[in-house]
Amino acid sequence: MISSNAVTIILMFAIILIIGGAILIAIVMRGGKKIDQDKYRSYWLKIENSLQRDQEASYHLAILNADKLLDSAMKDLGYKGTTAGERLKRASRVFSNLNAVWAAHKLRNRIAHEPDVKIDYVTTRRALASFKKALKDIGAI
Repeated sequence: MISSNAVTIILMFAIILIIGGAILIAIVMRGGKKIDQDKYRSYWLKIENSLQRDQEASYHLAILNADKLLDSAMKDLGYKGTTAGERLKRASRVFSNLNAVWAAHKLRNRIAHEPDVKIDYVTTRRALASFKKALKDIGAI
């Protein structure tokens, strides 16, 4: 005859195995998409090195490229959407400062769509810091 303590221990062990298996299945089913961090770090360094304090055109280009890099990373990680904005919405829980990411993306949109947009070096550095943090948040760099 098995004691009630032994039955309790066996049941607890079975429950732990079932929960552990479910967690493992969830991790595997999630996709566990890997991203080439070295590639993204290399691109990021190119963006940072392209910024020239006295050349406003470099500000625009750096922001455009940083936004493009973040969007590419989101695509590689499997975030769905037809636009960068849609992918940002789907990834919103991952970002530690969602408002800063959106502000940087909106600045990118202004540069891309409004003629004669003027931005300064400090604003550019702030946007780049937001993009960099977002890339770190999603595990790209």
